[in-house]
Amino acid sequence: MFVSAARILVLGDLMLDVVLAASRPVETGTDVPGRVEIRQGGSAANTARWLARLGAKVQLVCAVGRDGAGRSLVNQLERDGVTVRATRVAGARTGRIGVLVAPGGERSFVADRRAADHLHPDDLQPDWFDRLELVHLPAYSLLGDPLGRAGARAIELGRSKGALVSVDLASIAPLLASGRRAARELIAAANPDLLFATEVEAEAFLGRPAGDGLLEYASIAVIKRGSRGARVVAREAGVEEALRFEIATPTVAVTDTTGGGDAFDAGFIVAWLAARAGGRPQPEALHRATLAGHRAAARHLTAPRIELPAG
Repeated sequence: MFVSAARILVLGDLMLDVVLAASRPVETGTDVPGRVEIRQGGSAANTARWLARLGAKVQLVCAVGRDGAGRSLVNQLERDGVTVRATRVAGARTGRIGVLVAPGGERSFVADRRAADHLHPDDLQPDWFDRLELVHLPAYSLLGDPLGRAGARAIELGRSKGALVSVDLASIAPLLASGRRAARELIAAANPDLLFATEVEAEAFLGRPAGDGLLEYASIAVIKRGSRGARVVAREAGVEEALRFEIATPTVAVTDTTGGGDAFDAGFIVAWLAARAGGRPQPEALHRATLAGHRAAARHLTAPRIELPAG
C-alpha cells in the first residue's frame, strides 16, 4: 500500500548552539583542551530537520532575530527541506544555547532564549494547518508569554483541522519552574495523543518512578532510556489493560548526545504515522516506530556535526 509523506508542523525554538566540549574535566581558573563549535540548535528545529530528512513534509514555526544568525539558521533548515515560518523579531537577537559537554558525553545547558520566546498567537496562519497529520511541540513551546499562548493556539488550530498532537517534555527545569502541579496542568491542557520524555523527565514530572502514570496525560507515552532503549505504554480503545513493552536497542558510542532525543522523536513520529496509515495494529506500529526512532537518533549522533557562522 502506498503511504503519502506525512504532513507535520513543529512549533518552537530555532537557536544557535554554542558547544563547549572539554576533552578532560574542566578545572576552575585554568584552561583545558577541547572543542568550541557553533551549530544549529533548538529542540523544535532539530526535530523538524530530521522529520524532513526522513521524508515528511514539515513546517517549522519559530521566531528569530533580524540578524545574521537568524538568516543563517533559516537558510540551513530550508536547505534541509524544511518550510520555515519564521517571525523576525525587531530588537531581539536570535536565541543561543550554551551546551557544556562533559568528557563522557553528558550535557548541561545555559539558555539565552531571546527572540525565541517572542512568537505570538497572531503570528500563526490558519492555512498552515490545512491537511496536517500532526502538530509537534517541545514543552518549551507551552511555557511563558507570548510563546506559551502561541503553542496553545497551534494545538487549537491543529485539532480543529483534525491533526494529532505530540509533546516532548524536553527539559525538566523549565517545565517544573512553577511547580509540579502547574506542569501537570500545562500538559493536561495540551492533551497530547503522544507524549515523549526521558526516564529522568518522566520521574520528575510524575514525582515517582516512571510507569503508567504518563497515561493520565496522553494515550501513548514513550520513555526514552538512552543506551537502554525505550519503554512504551499505551491505551487502546475498548481495552482495559494498558499496552506495555520495552525495546532494547544497540548501544551507540558517542561523545556528544545533543539532539539525539529530538531525532528519536522524528524517527518515531514518521514511522508511527506511516504504520497507522498502512493499517498496522497498534502494538506493531509502536514497535516499528520505536526502532525507527532509535535509528534516527543513532544517525544523528554518529553523523559529522556541521558548524554555522554566528552571523
